[in-house]
Amino acid sequence: MHTHHTTPARIRTIMTRGLVTATALAAVAGAVGAAAPGAAADSAPTAPGTGTADLAARAGGIGTTDTQRVEAAAVVRLDPAPDVLLLSDYDFVHALWQKAEAAGEKLDAVRTAAEQAMASTVPDDHVRFIVTGVHQAYALDQQRERDRAEAARAAREARSQVLLAIGIPGTPELLALTDDNFVRAVARHEASGPEVRAAALQALAGEPADWQAFIATGAREAHKRDVAKELEDLAEKDRKKAERRKELAARKNTAALFRVTPSEAMLTLTDDNFLRELLRLAAADLHGTELYAEAQRAALSADPAVWKAYIHTGADAAYKRDDENRRKKLAEANRKLALQIQAAAENGGVNPHLVTAAKKALAGSDDDVAHFLKSDTQYRLKRQSLRAFGGGDYARQSTADGGKVVLNGSIKSTSPLADREDATWVVVPSLASRPGCYSFESVRKPGHYLRSGKAEKDGLRVEIAADDRSAAFRNSATWCAKPTKFGPIGPRTGISFSQAAGSTTNWLAPTVKDVYARKDYTFPLPGGVPGEARPVRMAAWHVVTPLAP
Repeated sequence: MHTHHTTPARIRTIMTRGLVTATALAAVAGAVGAAAPGAAADSAPTAPGTGTADLAARAGGIGTTDTQRVEAAAVVRLDPAPDVLLLSDYDFVHALWQKAEAAGEKLDAVRTAAEQAMASTVPDDHVRFIVTGVHQAYALDQQRERDRAEAARAAREARSQVLLAIGIPGTPELLALTDDNFVRAVARHEASGPEVRAAALQALAGEPADWQAFIATGAREAHKRDVAKELEDLAEKDRKKAERRKELAARKNTAALFRVTPSEAMLTLTDDNFLRELLRLAAADLHGTELYAEAQRAALSADPAVWKAYIHTGADAAYKRDDENRRKKLAEANRKLALQIQAAAENGGVNPHLVTAAKKALAGSDDDVAHFLKSDTQYRLKRQSLRAFGGGDYARQSTADGGKVVLNGSIKSTSPLADREDATWVVVPSLASRPGCYSFESVRKPGHYLRSGKAEKDGLRVEIAADDRSAAFRNSATWCAKPTKFGPIGPRTGISFSQAAGSTTNWLAPTVKDVYARKDYTFPLPGGVPGEARPVRMAAWHVVTPLAP
């Protein structure tokens, strides 16, 4: 009979989980029992993550096994220590996200998928990410990494091929130059003919894509034109010598595509044996390419015209197809990731600027998508501005008032940059690791976040302050989002942001000229018609195009 043995460490983990869950649930029950009735207005939306069921789920919210967590942690190289294994599913996703973000572009897909999971308040979405989502995203990251490495290798080899074809001695310093400086070096070298120099200067007058095109194919094509012109001049004097020069140039060009420097003996071989020698010397990474496969087909043919056609034109055509295939593979993986980022931003609802940029990039070129995916671009595209619902006032930080957040209705797209940056925020996942919640980083003062501060007459004063990494600060700088609809004629949609404050909920609320975190969802404004209800401002916002994009 097989007996299942439970290790002492596993027993301790199970017991600790039970104690943590029981303690947290007891705390929740005590908080609910002490809650004051009528703490929030009936018309106000419920703050996510503050109800009894949500808190209970958060306290004991572990729907995954240790094995599933260890496997997920291995993807981002997170140490699955006992305290990590005791985190709720959401907090464990947040821990994975932090490691993915620190890894940069190598784990872009994992970071994006984690952000999408964190934006959800549905526990099953957190479980799904840990069990399968992180592995699916990692597979995409691995594919993109392989495609990037292949593209980088091809770019390095293209430089060597240019030098071999033209007859320029290759040096590590020359190969290490940036694309534009490499093109300049080729243009200046005495071995370059007039066509090569003209093509290089034309590329330098264009964009980075033009430099890359010159290195990949343009330089060799220009060199062919130089050789052809030289042969025309030579043909008038010695046609036989011209034909021999043409054959040598074609063979050297094809050998360059295989990264082979042909010996004098190799250059005297018959066409079919020349092809066989290229196949024998070809590096292993060329096997499986169009260049290699076409050479094999040509070498197996009994027709001398097929051998010659491959050496003169077929190798170049196959190399171009290989280069195009590499670019397509990387572009496809990039577009898949950009679509994931767009979907995550649409689901979250607080990054419309990122959604717009994703759609624009996907409608553009492959280079547009690659630029969109850069980490610094992604960070900048998470900028947004907040306008009070139903009005034109922006929430902005005021340095003159010690970082207090005030309302400003006069700021616009033509205002000074400093003023526009004061009213622009980077919307990031919540510092306090809460599902469906976010934090707002000041564009004017990076590392400072919009938070609730000291109590005043109208509520908790909202201001910006530097993240001191304490739990108290991070809770005060976390705002949970919920779509809100109002309007007697037709619903107008905004977003309400809330914080849990003990047994009550505080709302990010515009008042007359300032912004507070307050338990009342509406704020009465001065004025109005005598005998009628006073106008009010609701604790809701429009997330709009950033004033400082």
